Parts: sequence; structure tokens; C-alpha cells
Amino acid sequence: LTRILVSLKKYSLIFCCYFSASGVYYILGNDDRGNEFDYVWTDKKRTLFGLPLSFTRYYLTKTKFITRVGLFTVVEDELDLYKVTDKKLVLKLGQRMFGCGTIILYVKDTDTPVKEVKSIKAPRKTLELIDQYLDRERDRYRIRGRDMMGSMGENCDCDNIGDDSEF
Repeated sequence: LTRILVSLKKYSLIFCCYFSASGVYYILGNDDRGNEFDYVWTDKKRTLFGLPLSFTRYYLTKTKFITRVGLFTVVEDELDLYKVTDKKLVLKLGQRMFGCGTIILYVKDTDTPVKEVKSIKAPRKTLELIDQYLDRERDRYRIRGRDMMGSMGENCDCDNIGDDSEF
């Protein structure tokens, strides 16, 4: 592993980047408030010809998936990995030509029930990495996707079951 130290004085962040043979890299550092963070994976949304010419950035930590969008006004959306109920990989022809793809995460979250991780490099490896940390978080909280499902009759008026007076 090679180590590169980068200092961004504008945001007062210090990053240590580790590039592994699999292409997944890890970022360790402190933010301006002294909070430690550990990004397991990060990538930008790819646009024309698979180039990262976008202001959308995706981060994966050991417990959360973070989407940061914007240049002047930055909007950040977080979701806990243990709340993911299902995931899907979409590989369109234009994206496949440049080694990109889209991952769709279905989440038991009121804010973002469907999270699209659009046009990222190496989507299969990324999906495997998300799945790995997803299983770790589910084991940590001792839950599975079926544990977060609502009851089958949420919108059912079950008081009138067997009552023939309505027919």
C-alpha cells in the first residue's frame, strides 16, 4: 500500500489516502471539529465519457452511506447501512462502455426511501463492498431486512373481518 498525505487548508481537513490493489481506497482524517471519520470508499458521479465532471460525491463509511451534492450550497444526505432492505445494480449500455453503473438502494428511511448511486466506476466491486459492510451492521444490530418490514396489513381495516353486514 502506498500512502499519500494531502492537506486541504481551505477546509482544514487532513486526509491519508491508501490505495490498494483492488482499486478501493481508504481515507482517514479529522474534520475541523476534531471528529474522526473513516471513509471506506468514495467516488464521484460520472458524466460524459465516464469522467467525474460532477458535483455529486458518494462516501461509504463502516456504518453509513453519504451523498454530498453541490458546489456553493452543499446538501449532504446520510443513510444508515442497517436500514437497507434491498439493492439493485443497473448497467446501461452507455455506462457499460465506460465501466460505470448505477446502484439502487431501497432503504427503510422516511427521508430517502430509494437512494440511487448514479454512474460510478466499478459498480460490482462497490456493490460487494456495500454488501460486506451492510452485513456487518445487520449482525451488529442483530437484524435482517425482514425485521424492518411493516406488517402486511398496515392499511387494512381489520376490525370488519368476518363481518358480512357490508356485503
